[in-house]
Amino acid sequence: MSTRIETRFAAVKAEGRAALVTFVMGGDPGYESSLEILKALPEAGADLIELGMPFSDPMADGPPIQAAGLRALKAGQTLKKTLGLVAEFRKTDKDTPLVLMGYYNPIYIYGVDAFLKDANAAGVDGLIVVDLPPEEDAELCLPAIKAGLNFIRLATPTTDDKRLPAVLENTSGFVYYVSVTGITGAATPDFNAVSQAVARIKRHTTLPVAVGFGVKTADHARAVAEGADGVVVGSALVETVRLSLDKEARATEKTVSSVTKLVRELAAGVRSGRPVAAE
Repeated sequence: MSTRIETRFAAVKAEGRAALVTFVMGGDPGYESSLEILKALPEAGADLIELGMPFSDPMADGPPIQAAGLRALKAGQTLKKTLGLVAEFRKTDKDTPLVLMGYYNPIYIYGVDAFLKDANAAGVDGLIVVDLPPEEDAELCLPAIKAGLNFIRLATPTTDDKRLPAVLENTSGFVYYVSVTGITGAATPDFNAVSQAVARIKRHTTLPVAVGFGVKTADHARAVAEGADGVVVGSALVETVRLSLDKEARATEKTVSSVTKLVRELAAGVRSGRPVAAE
């Protein structure tokens, strides 16, 4: 049986376009406003959603996502509450794939078995855990696969052909290609180099390849969509949340609408990025 992630990528491919993957931080700027944002994303044009698990030491993230995580933690967000967001989302949306993204420490503290059981019950489709390399697959990756969750791995510009098979070995759902070396949202990718890198990864796998880090505008999304199966946008969205908040970092009437406006623009960019017939 196909997973929600596989089904969605197949549907998008049949439309002859790339998927828009949107990242938002769970619990940012507060639980209720975070849920409102989450529920609004699919209608605005998000094909898949990555939901951040807030963590106090997010080493791969740039200032916007770090700040989003800290806002969420300050507002009382926990991993249990993040799973609660997923469960609430699933009450009205049974189809949009939802992936939890973050670091191993909160999962380790929660307890791997308990976490996988609760994630499954909530309706999580996959995990991206950025600080667990393939050498640590027994920690979480293999148990997650056994529990029926996709485990999505990151490949980077420094992942050479020798390293790639190890990265891909237990990866499922899609491959997340990090288009720049460094932290999230820090630089604009070289779109020509990205296209070449995606082609190289595809020589090693039949999985869809989604590209993220540094994609901020509809034009960026359009450029990436020409060579990738998916375009991931995160920092630009959490920065849009930040700019909509009041002086106490609380949501305002602009918060949800400013996020959905940007998602609509990005979706239009992705949908214009590859005017080709489906294979």
